[in-house]
Amino acid sequence: MNERTANLKQAALTPVRGQGMARLCAVMSVLRAPGGCPWDREQTLRMLKPHLLEEAYELLEVMDGEDMAAHAEELGDVLLQVVFQSCIREEQGRFSLDDVANGLAAKLIRRHPHVFGNVQVDGTSAVLRNWEAIKQTEKKTNAADGQPRSALDGVPAALPALLRAQRMQSKASRRGFDWPDVSGVEAKLIEERSELEAARAAGNPEAIRHEVGDLIFSVVNLCRFLKVDAEEALQEASNRFRDRFQEVERRVSAEGRDMKDCSMAELDAHWEAAKHKQEAATSSAAG
Repeated sequence: MNERTANLKQAALTPVRGQGMARLCAVMSVLRAPGGCPWDREQTLRMLKPHLLEEAYELLEVMDGEDMAAHAEELGDVLLQVVFQSCIREEQGRFSLDDVANGLAAKLIRRHPHVFGNVQVDGTSAVLRNWEAIKQTEKKTNAADGQPRSALDGVPAALPALLRAQRMQSKASRRGFDWPDVSGVEAKLIEERSELEAARAAGNPEAIRHEVGDLIFSVVNLCRFLKVDAEEALQEASNRFRDRFQEVERRVSAEGRDMKDCSMAELDAHWEAAKHKQEAATSSAAG
């Protein structure tokens, strides 16, 4: 073990209040150094991709709960991915975690001239419009072809579909491409539903898929106007369905029967009972 690694190992083993990030970086460097952890040493950026996605979803799962220890742990797991990638890039001589942090700080200062400068804004909408204008100025052209960048270029294609749709709609709105009020969105929903019915009547599978997509996109737009997170709303609806369905399973099983042997009327009665039970439990918890 060389002197640098020995010093890093000592720093890793010595917690100092206020120096958590430095200690974390020391731990990561020791793990990646010769004689460190074989698994950590063999990781590449490509190999880390699924871990980043998994950790982000695990963090999302605990954010709405009351388990603070779990929330802090999952934040740490996401932070590990940032530190890990920065460590690999530093080994390549590209950039360090310090560069990442300073770059982020500079960007936040640059995009908040109403806080760090003399720009006057009136409300959140003005802040968002100003942010988008500054961002467009920073990235005037597409590095790939030299053409002007689209307002939608910053929306990752790998985002979950509902979240991607809502982000695209929000960015388009900041450029002035939007309905003046929610009535336009509601009319569009009716239009898309009619087009779906026409596609169904024609029996065209490709057109049906197309129109279903347009209808869902319009529902997401309605969510945006109503200030509802579409992804979160659907997750909550899926959770409600899971809980109610499992209650139906329990009720049918308690009768000594199988769901496949029940009529739709019987299953619907169990479903309504499960729904009332869930709503009562929710009301009790809220009270």
